[in-house]
Amino acid sequence: MVTNPWARNPWFETVTEAQRRAKKRLPKSVYSSLVAGTQAGVTVNDNTEAFKELGFAPHVVGVQPDREMSTTVMGQEISFPVMISPTGVQAVDPDGEVAVARAAAARGTAMGLSSFASHPVEEVTAVNDKIFFQIYWLGSRDDILARVQRAKEAGAKGLIVTTDWVFNIGRDWGSPEIPEKVDFKALLRLAPEIALKPRYAMDWIRDGKIIIPDLTAPNLPPTVGTAGPTFFGAYYEWMNTPPPTWEDLKWLREQWDGPFMVKGITRIDDAKRAVDIGASAISVSNHGGNNLDGTPATIRVLGPIADAVGNELDVLLDGGIRRGSDVAKALALGAKAVMIGRAYLWGLAANGQPGVENVLDLLRMGLDGVLMGLGRKSVHELSRDDLIIPEGFERSYGDA
Repeated sequence: MVTNPWARNPWFETVTEAQRRAKKRLPKSVYSSLVAGTQAGVTVNDNTEAFKELGFAPHVVGVQPDREMSTTVMGQEISFPVMISPTGVQAVDPDGEVAVARAAAARGTAMGLSSFASHPVEEVTAVNDKIFFQIYWLGSRDDILARVQRAKEAGAKGLIVTTDWVFNIGRDWGSPEIPEKVDFKALLRLAPEIALKPRYAMDWIRDGKIIIPDLTAPNLPPTVGTAGPTFFGAYYEWMNTPPPTWEDLKWLREQWDGPFMVKGITRIDDAKRAVDIGASAISVSNHGGNNLDGTPATIRVLGPIADAVGNELDVLLDGGIRRGSDVAKALALGAKAVMIGRAYLWGLAANGQPGVENVLDLLRMGLDGVLMGLGRKSVHELSRDDLIIPEGFERSYGDA
């Protein structure tokens, strides 16, 4: 019997293994875009390493036989406290955001969809009814409002406004080169990379036809079916749009009558301002280390922020989640749920939709194991008492 040399192993046992398979399958420039951080990479590394400094204080008697993991975030019931964070152009798999949305729906959770996604919001909401549409402050207020209205008509349940971004272009270990569009010239230049990754190339051939990765932003036009700008065209407009003020965010909140998240909070005073404008949720986030390098890991600043505003809105954590134990640590410090980015993209690269489901299953099983070890019956019971927090671990700033 001849085996298919490109057949995918249907299961991996860790997110680290998903990352290894992603690196093995993807062309170098594509993989680099999934791991790069800003400047020296201090923050992207601290996001993951900080979790290792936290320990658990387990109960070994009285283990609960059944453990509850469901929760509600921004008005949506999810089966366990892990959501999909919005990420831009997902050229690691032809089905991109649609495959991710299906995986999230199959595991009973919600998804944030980027304005810079490669698939229209209408296609994504068609396969998952728990979609939060993410926007950058790009263009005029009228442009933004039209984008928001389109997302609402498509069935998006909430908005995520991303504020954590600095337009740095230099990374000490090199930045991946991404073409303006995938045309003959770009394919010719990338051919040596792609030739070394035949499995990736084969995935972009269906029914004898080559699928060209879409590097446009189809969710930026106000109506479905209208051609979107190229990724870099949209990025250039974003760079040249004045960043939003709190008054701008308050205005947008007034235009949207559903759940509303401000993503990018690392200061207590900013968290309180989000409460003041009527936000439903905040994401304690540093854009996965792709913002201002030197910002502390999000797990370090989570606890003080959750203590300050956790009774007034949903507090989520975004950044560095690789294991179910990481999820448990975030919940114990006051997060309602976490959002994952790189982890699910590695799963998508490793095995498409089943790979994303695999990552979600690993996080769920890991979280369940921690609940069992701690003697907790529910994710809602997790608290600081379950953690060993070393002196000086947490960072707190902006508390006037």
